[in-house]
Amino acid sequence: VQLQASGGGSVQVGGSLRLSCVASGSRVMATSMGWYRQGPDEQHDLVASITTYGKENYVASSKGRFTISGDGANKVFLQMNSLKPEDTGVYYCNLEEKYMDYDGDWEYRDYWGQGTLVTVSS
Repeated sequence: VQLQASGGGSVQVGGSLRLSCVASGSRVMATSMGWYRQGPDEQHDLVASITTYGKENYVASSKGRFTISGDGANKVFLQMNSLKPEDTGVYYCNLEEKYMDYDGDWEYRDYWGQGTLVTVSS
């Protein structure tokens, strides 16, 4: 699975950006797609996600300002409004997939896009 992300850039406080991500390649059973931001510890912190059933999930700092859309399996978008300096970072597109292992148990694995930089300046 390959994830192609785009839409990052530089804006001033209060500005808007729209991130896009398209998945290609074969998938067993995608369950959700989302956006993560790389934190100072280099871990990926969830920003928002959407399942293949359309259920949206936001972290507290994103609620009311960001809107995620897409089908959870092929494409995902993140509309970011009222941007703040603390939104600055590299945003990674994620796809979570469910698959059955050799023991017949369901497992999950993640795929990541290449990252797109968002810079919000005051």
